[in-house]
Amino acid sequence: MIQEEKKLWKKGYKYVVGIDEAGRGPLAGPVSAGAVLILEKDFEEAKKIKSVKDSKKLKEGKRKEVYLNLVKNKKVKWGIGMVSEKTIDKINILEATKIAMIKAVKNLEKKNKIKIDFLLLDGKMKLDLKINQKSIVKGDDKVFSISAASIIAKVKRDKLMERYDKKYPQYNFKKHKGYGTKEHLEKIKKNGACKIHRKSFNF
Repeated sequence: MIQEEKKLWKKGYKYVVGIDEAGRGPLAGPVSAGAVLILEKDFEEAKKIKSVKDSKKLKEGKRKEVYLNLVKNKKVKWGIGMVSEKTIDKINILEATKIAMIKAVKNLEKKNKIKIDFLLLDGKMKLDLKINQKSIVKGDDKVFSISAASIIAKVKRDKLMERYDKKYPQYNFKKHKGYGTKEHLEKIKKNGACKIHRKSFNF
Protein backbone atom coordinates (compact mmCIF):
# COMPACT_ATOMS: atom_id res chain seq x y z
CA MET A 1 0.00 0.00 0.00
CA ILE A 2 2.97 2.36 -0.08
CA GLN A 3 3.95 1.95 -3.72
CA GLU A 4 2.70 5.42 -4.70
CA GLU A 5 4.60 7.09 -1.88
CA LYS A 6 7.76 5.14 -2.73
CA LYS A 7 7.65 6.27 -6.37
CA LEU A 8 7.39 9.90 -5.31
CA TRP A 9 10.16 9.68 -2.70
CA LYS A 10 12.44 8.28 -5.40
CA LYS A 11 11.63 11.32 -7.53
CA GLY A 12 12.73 13.60 -4.71
CA TYR A 13 9.40 14.57 -3.16
CA LYS A 14 9.64 14.76 0.61
CA TYR A 15 6.22 15.80 1.88
CA VAL A 16 3.81 13.39 0.15
CA VAL A 17 0.29 13.68 1.52
CA GLY A 18 -2.75 11.44 1.13
CA ILE A 19 -6.18 13.06 1.15
CA ASP A 20 -9.71 11.70 1.42
CA GLU A 21 -13.15 12.91 2.42
CA ALA A 22 -16.11 11.71 4.43
CA GLY A 23 -19.71 12.85 4.29
CA ARG A 24 -20.46 13.69 0.67
CA GLY A 25 -23.65 11.66 0.69
CA PRO A 26 -25.48 12.49 3.94
CA LEU A 27 -28.57 14.65 4.17
CA ALA A 28 -27.26 16.54 7.19
CA GLY A 29 -24.05 17.88 8.67
CA PRO A 30 -20.72 18.94 7.18
CA VAL A 31 -18.39 17.28 4.72
CA SER A 32 -14.97 16.55 6.17
CA ALA A 33 -11.54 15.81 4.74
CA GLY A 34 -8.40 14.33 6.20
CA ALA A 35 -4.81 14.86 5.07
CA VAL A 36 -2.06 12.48 6.19
CA LEU A 37 1.71 12.82 5.86
CA ILE A 38 4.24 10.16 6.76
CA LEU A 39 7.88 10.87 6.01
CA GLU A 40 9.93 8.22 4.23
CA LYS A 41 12.14 7.70 7.28
CA ASP A 42 9.06 7.10 9.45
CA PHE A 43 7.10 4.77 7.20
CA GLU A 44 8.46 1.46 8.49
CA GLU A 45 7.28 2.41 11.95
CA ALA A 46 3.96 3.93 10.87
CA LYS A 47 2.91 1.01 8.71
CA LYS A 48 2.94 -1.23 11.80
CA ILE A 49 -0.42 0.34 12.63
CA LYS A 50 -2.83 -2.47 11.86
CA SER A 51 -6.06 -2.38 9.85
CA VAL A 52 -5.37 0.85 7.96
CA LYS A 53 -7.77 0.53 5.04
CA ASP A 54 -10.71 2.28 3.43
CA SER A 55 -12.76 3.57 6.39
CA LYS A 56 -15.95 2.13 4.88
CA LYS A 57 -14.50 -1.37 5.25
CA LEU A 58 -14.07 -1.02 9.01
CA LYS A 59 -16.81 -1.46 11.56
CA GLU A 60 -17.36 1.60 13.73
CA GLY A 61 -15.62 0.26 16.83
CA LYS A 62 -12.58 -0.91 14.88
CA ARG A 63 -12.45 2.34 12.93
CA LYS A 64 -12.31 4.36 16.15
CA GLU A 65 -9.53 2.11 17.42
CA VAL A 66 -7.45 2.57 14.27
CA TYR A 67 -8.16 6.32 14.38
CA LEU A 68 -6.71 6.56 17.89
CA ASN A 69 -3.65 4.57 16.82
CA LEU A 70 -3.12 6.98 13.92
CA VAL A 71 -3.59 10.28 15.72
CA LYS A 72 -1.51 9.22 18.73
CA ASN A 73 1.39 8.00 16.60
CA LYS A 74 4.07 10.69 16.36
CA LYS A 75 5.18 9.32 12.98
CA VAL A 76 1.79 10.22 11.51
CA LYS A 77 1.21 13.90 10.72
CA TRP A 78 -2.37 14.83 9.92
CA GLY A 79 -4.75 17.69 9.24
CA ILE A 80 -8.51 18.04 9.13
CA GLY A 81 -10.87 20.29 7.18
CA MET A 82 -14.63 20.69 7.43
CA VAL A 83 -17.21 22.62 5.43
CA SER A 84 -20.67 23.24 6.85
CA GLU A 85 -24.02 22.23 5.42
CA LYS A 86 -24.78 25.94 4.80
CA THR A 87 -21.79 26.25 2.49
CA ILE A 88 -22.69 22.95 0.82
CA ASP A 89 -26.12 24.40 0.04
CA LYS A 90 -24.55 27.56 -1.39
CA ILE A 91 -21.86 26.08 -3.64
CA ASN A 92 -22.75 22.34 -4.05
CA ILE A 93 -21.23 19.27 -2.46
CA LEU A 94 -18.38 18.77 -4.95
CA GLU A 95 -16.99 22.29 -4.49
CA ALA A 96 -17.51 22.06 -0.73
CA THR A 97 -15.54 18.79 -0.69
CA LYS A 98 -12.66 20.46 -2.51
CA ILE A 99 -12.64 23.31 0.02
CA ALA A 100 -12.62 20.81 2.91
CA MET A 101 -9.61 19.09 1.32
CA ILE A 102 -7.78 22.40 0.89
CA LYS A 103 -8.51 23.24 4.53
CA ALA A 104 -7.09 19.87 5.58
CA VAL A 105 -3.90 20.53 3.59
CA LYS A 106 -3.46 23.99 5.11
CA ASN A 107 -4.21 22.67 8.61
CA LEU A 108 -1.52 20.00 8.18
CA GLU A 109 1.02 22.53 6.87
CA LYS A 110 0.32 24.99 9.70
CA LYS A 111 0.50 22.37 12.47
CA ASN A 112 3.81 21.00 11.21
CA LYS A 113 5.33 24.18 9.73
CA ILE A 114 6.02 22.56 6.35
CA LYS A 115 5.23 23.08 2.66
CA ILE A 116 3.65 19.99 1.12
CA ASP A 117 5.10 19.13 -2.29
CA PHE A 118 2.79 16.34 -3.53
CA LEU A 119 -0.85 15.36 -3.00
CA LEU A 120 -2.38 11.92 -3.54
CA LEU A 121 -6.14 12.31 -3.86
CA ASP A 122 -8.83 9.66 -3.65
CA GLY A 123 -11.16 9.45 -6.65
CA LYS A 124 -11.16 11.92 -9.52
CA MET A 125 -10.32 15.19 -7.85
CA LYS A 126 -8.21 18.24 -8.65
CA LEU A 127 -7.63 20.93 -6.07
CA ASP A 128 -6.99 24.59 -6.79
CA LEU A 129 -3.57 24.54 -5.18
CA LYS A 130 -0.11 25.11 -6.62
CA ILE A 131 1.00 21.66 -5.48
CA ASN A 132 1.69 18.63 -7.68
CA GLN A 133 -1.25 16.22 -7.52
CA LYS A 134 -2.35 12.77 -8.57
CA SER A 135 -5.90 11.40 -8.38
CA ILE A 136 -6.25 7.68 -7.76
CA VAL A 137 -9.55 5.88 -8.22
CA LYS A 138 -10.19 3.75 -5.11
CA GLY A 139 -7.09 5.32 -3.60
CA ASP A 140 -8.54 4.76 -0.14
CA ASP A 141 -8.13 1.05 -0.83
CA LYS A 142 -4.70 1.25 -2.49
CA VAL A 143 -2.62 3.95 -0.80
CA PHE A 144 -1.68 3.88 2.89
CA SER A 145 -1.77 7.64 3.47
CA ILE A 146 -5.13 8.00 1.69
CA SER A 147 -6.61 5.13 3.73
CA ALA A 148 -5.36 6.78 6.92
CA ALA A 149 -6.87 10.10 5.79
CA SER A 150 -10.22 8.40 5.12
CA ILE A 151 -10.32 7.03 8.67
CA ILE A 152 -9.45 10.37 10.27
CA ALA A 153 -12.00 12.24 8.14
CA LYS A 154 -14.74 9.73 8.91
CA VAL A 155 -14.19 9.50 12.68
CA LYS A 156 -13.83 13.28 13.09
CA ARG A 157 -17.12 13.80 11.25
CA ASP A 158 -18.87 11.03 13.18
CA LYS A 159 -17.81 12.60 16.48
CA LEU A 160 -19.33 15.90 15.39
CA MET A 161 -22.58 14.20 14.37
CA GLU A 162 -22.71 12.52 17.80
CA ARG A 163 -22.49 15.97 19.38
CA TYR A 164 -25.27 17.20 17.10
CA ASP A 165 -27.37 14.26 18.31
CA LYS A 166 -27.47 15.86 21.76
CA LYS A 167 -28.72 19.11 20.27
CA TYR A 168 -31.22 17.47 17.92
CA PRO A 169 -32.14 14.17 19.65
CA GLN A 170 -35.30 13.74 17.59
CA TYR A 171 -33.26 12.65 14.53
CA ASN A 172 -30.97 10.03 16.13
CA PHE A 173 -27.85 11.42 14.39
CA LYS A 174 -25.60 9.31 16.62
CA LYS A 175 -26.84 6.20 14.82
CA HIS A 176 -26.97 7.16 11.12
CA LYS A 177 -24.60 10.19 11.16
CA GLY A 178 -26.91 12.12 8.84
CA TYR A 179 -27.09 9.53 6.05
CA GLY A 180 -30.43 8.95 4.32
CA THR A 181 -31.49 5.80 6.12
CA LYS A 182 -35.14 4.77 6.29
CA GLU A 183 -35.23 5.82 9.95
CA HIS A 184 -33.69 9.23 9.21
CA LEU A 185 -36.12 9.92 6.36
CA GLU A 186 -39.05 8.98 8.59
CA LYS A 187 -37.81 11.34 11.30
CA ILE A 188 -37.45 14.20 8.79
CA LYS A 189 -40.99 13.51 7.62
CA LYS A 190 -42.23 13.63 11.22
CA ASN A 191 -40.16 16.55 12.55
CA GLY A 192 -39.25 18.53 9.45
CA ALA A 193 -35.68 19.57 8.66
CA CYS A 194 -33.42 21.14 11.29
CA LYS A 195 -30.63 23.70 10.94
CA ILE A 196 -27.96 21.16 9.99
CA HIS A 197 -29.94 19.49 7.21
CA ARG A 198 -28.70 20.17 3.69
CA LYS A 199 -31.61 21.98 2.15
CA SER A 200 -30.25 21.54 -1.40
CA PHE A 201 -30.46 17.75 -1.08
CA ASN A 202 -33.64 15.86 -1.99
CA PHE A 203 -35.32 14.19 0.97
